Amino acid sequence: MKFNERLNDYIESIDCTAKDLCNVSGLSASTISRYRSGERVPEINSEALERLCAAIIILAEKKELDITKKSVIDSFLECDDVSTVDREQLRKNFNTLLSIMNINVSKLCKYINYDSSTIFRIKNGSRQPAEPVKFAEGVANCIAKEIEDDSQIKILSELLECSKEELSDSSKRFEKIKEWLIDGKGKSDNNISNFLSKLNEFDLNEYIKAIHFDELKVPTLPFQLPTSKSYFGLKNMMQSELDFLKATVLSKSMEQVIMYSDMPMESMAMMLKKGLHLNMIHNVDRPFSEMMLGLESYIPMYMTGQISPYYIKGIQNSVFLHFLKVSGTVALSGEAISGYHSDGKYYLTKSKDEVAYYNKRAKELLSNAHSLMDIYREDIVSALNAFLFSDVHTEGKRRSILSSLPLYTMEENYLKQFLEKYYLSEADKQNIMAYAEQQRHITEQILENNIIEDEIPYITKEEFENYPMSLFLSGMFYENDILYTYEDYLEHLKQSLKYEEKHPNYIFKQTSAHTFRNLQIIIHQGQWVMISKGKSPAIHFIIHHPKLREAIENFTPPMQES
Repeated sequence: MKFNERLNDYIESIDCTAKDLCNVSGLSASTISRYRSGERVPEINSEALERLCAAIIILAEKKELDITKKSVIDSFLECDDVSTVDREQLRKNFNTLLSIMNINVSKLCKYINYDSSTIFRIKNGSRQPAEPVKFAEGVANCIAKEIEDDSQIKILSELLECSKEELSDSSKRFEKIKEWLIDGKGKSDNNISNFLSKLNEFDLNEYIKAIHFDELKVPTLPFQLPTSKSYFGLKNMMQSELDFLKATVLSKSMEQVIMYSDMPMESMAMMLKKGLHLNMIHNVDRPFSEMMLGLESYIPMYMTGQISPYYIKGIQNSVFLHFLKVSGTVALSGEAISGYHSDGKYYLTKSKDEVAYYNKRAKELLSNAHSLMDIYREDIVSALNAFLFSDVHTEGKRRSILSSLPLYTMEENYLKQFLEKYYLSEADKQNIMAYAEQQRHITEQILENNIIEDEIPYITKEEFENYPMSLFLSGMFYENDILYTYEDYLEHLKQSLKYEEKHPNYIFKQTSAHTFRNLQIIIHQGQWVMISKGKSPAIHFIIHHPKLREAIENFTPPMQES
C-alpha cells in the first residue's frame, strides 16, 4: 500500500476532514493535499510524519477510537514509498562524527565535492543531502582514508561500538562508517540519555540521607603533617590525596579550592560540608563515553551549587601527565609519564612560600580554562535572568524538549483562573503571574527575528492519570506541584496551537516521546544548551563545551510505545 492510500484510509475511518488534520497537526493545507494525492511522501522520523501521526491519534481519541501511537507509526512505515533512509538521523550522526573525530571540514568538502556553505546548512538542519546514501558513502570514504592513528581508531571503535580489529584497514572502516551514518543511533545518544536520565531522577535530599551528609562532622583534632612530603607508588599517591583533604578541612582557611583531577565523592563531601567552593578543571580530552561517565559521577556535587566546572580547550600534552590541587594552606602536585602512572610522584607541601607558588600556578591554570557549564541555583536567580535577557537578541534558532506545556502559550486570563483553584498565597500567585509575563516578553522578542521550536509530548488521558502534568516553574525556583486536570491540559494545548497560528516563527511540535518528567532542555543552536530541573532541587545548567553541547543538540528522546 502507498502512503497516500493509508492516509486516506485513516481520514475515512476517523471521519475527519483534511482541514481537521491541518488544524491539529499544524501542517499546511497544501502539504496535506500533496500527501493525500501521492505527490509527496514524508520521510521516516521526519517532523512532518510525527506531527501527522500525533494529529491522527488526537482526532481518533476524540472519536473514542482504539488507535495507538505505535499502530499508526508502524502502519505508515510499512508503506512501499516511505523512504528507508532517516535523513535526520544521518544529519545527527554526521554532526557527531565531525565533533568527536575532530574532522577537518575544509578537507572533507573538497573530497566529497560539497561547498562549505552547503555542509553548514546540512549540519544545522536547514538543508538535507539530495542523495543521502551517496553523501554517506562520500563522508565514510574520506574519513576511512584520513584516520590512521591508533588513538583515533580507538575512539572510532567506541563510537561505532565495534572492535579495533573490525577497523583495521580503510575498506573495513568505510563499510562500518557508512553503515553507522545511515542506520546507527550512536553511542553519544545513549551517553547523553544516561546523563539526562540521572539528572531527571536525582533527588539531592535522598542523596544527602544516603551518604549521611547531615551527620558529617568537620574534624577539629590536630593533624600532624610534615612541612613537605613526597609520595611514590599508587597506594602512597592515594594516601597523599587523603592527607591533602585532611590538611584542607582542618585548616582555618576558607579560600577556594582549585583542582585538576578526579576524586571520590565521599572525600569531596567533607570539603563541601566545611563550606568551601571548589573550582574543578575537568579533563575532557578523552573519548566521549568516558567524559560522560565522569560527568555523571559529579552530578551530586553539581547539585550543591558549590562546584564550578571548567575545562581546557584543545588537546593536552599526551606524554607528560600533571596533577594539581591547591587550597588556602596546602598544595598537592603530581607528575608522571603517560602509561606509567604508577611510577609517578606526588608532592604535598604546607610551606607558605611553596603554597603561594602553587596557588599562583593554579590560578593561572584556571585563567586559561573555560566554563564547562554555568550552574544556577536559587541564590543567584538574578544572574540567570540577566543571562537570558542578554541572549534575547543573539541570532539563532531555539529548540526546546519540554516535559510540560510552555507557560508563555497560556493566556493571561486563563492562568489567573487556573491559579485561583489552588490554595496559594497571594504573593505566590502574583509571583507566578509576573514570571509568566516575563516569559511571554522574552519569547515575543526572540520570535521577532528567530525561530523557536517547542517539542512537547502528547499525553493520552490514561497516561495523564498515571503521570499528571504540572506547571513547570523551575525558572522562578518554585518547587511545589501545581497540577493540571486533564481538561486544563487540553485547554492549554489548544491555546498553544492557537499561539503557533499567531506567530509565524513559532513551531509547536507534539511527539510520542516523554522520557523526562522533571527536565526541560532549551537549545540555542551553536551557542549554548540549558538543562532545567524542576525540583529536588530546582537548578539550571547552561552548557558551553562544544562537544557536549552538540551532543545534546543532536539528542532525540526515544519514542515510547503504547
